[in-house]
Amino acid sequence: MSAVDLSTDETRVSYGIGRQMGDQLRDNPPPGLNLDALVAGLKDAHAGTASQVSAEALSASFRVIREIMQADAAAKAEAAAGAGRAYLAENARREGVTVLPSGLQFEVLVAGTGARPGPQDQVRTHYHGTLIDGTVFDSSYERGEPAEFPVSGVIAGWVEALQLMNTGSKWRLYVPSELAYGGQAAGSIPPHSALVFDVELLDIL
Repeated sequence: MSAVDLSTDETRVSYGIGRQMGDQLRDNPPPGLNLDALVAGLKDAHAGTASQVSAEALSASFRVIREIMQADAAAKAEAAAGAGRAYLAENARREGVTVLPSGLQFEVLVAGTGARPGPQDQVRTHYHGTLIDGTVFDSSYERGEPAEFPVSGVIAGWVEALQLMNTGSKWRLYVPSELAYGGQAAGSIPPHSALVFDVELLDIL
C-alpha cells in the first residue's frame, strides 16, 4: 500500500475519520464486508455522483444482510443460553453448592457473622465477575477500590444473594442469565450469559 501524506492537520483529521469508521466496522462488521465497494460508495457520495446501485436494489440487499445478521445473533444467543444451562446443571451437582428456588446458585467461601442488609440498604462490596469460561468482565479487586450501591439497584441475582449474606461473608454466586442481564448485552457480557461472581460483603452503610 502506498504511503499517505499525514503531515498536515487536514490529512491527519481525514485519516482519523477513516480510523473511526474502520474501528466501528471492525467491531460490528456486516457479513461479507467489501472494502473496495465501501470506498467506491464513499467516493461517489462525496463527489455527488449518481449511485451505482438503485435505491430498490440497495434496500433489498440491506434486508437480506439484516436477516442474516439477525439469524446469526439468534444462533449465538441460543448457544450462549444452552452453554449457561449446561454449566449450571453440572455445577448444581457439586458438593457445597446451594441451589435456590429462583435458580441462583452459591457456595460460601467465608461465613460472616454480621448483620444482613435489607432491600433499602446501601452496601459496600468487593467483587470479581467472570463469564462461565473464566473471562473477567468486571472486578473491584482489580480496580483496588470497593463498590458501593443500593441492594435493590443491582441485577436480580445479587439482590437475592445480598439479603441472605451476613456482613463479613464472601460467597461465590452462579447467576442464570434470567437473574442477570437476560437477552441484553451489557458491556463485554454477551446476551443470555450465565455469570459467576465472587462477592464479599464488607459493610452496610
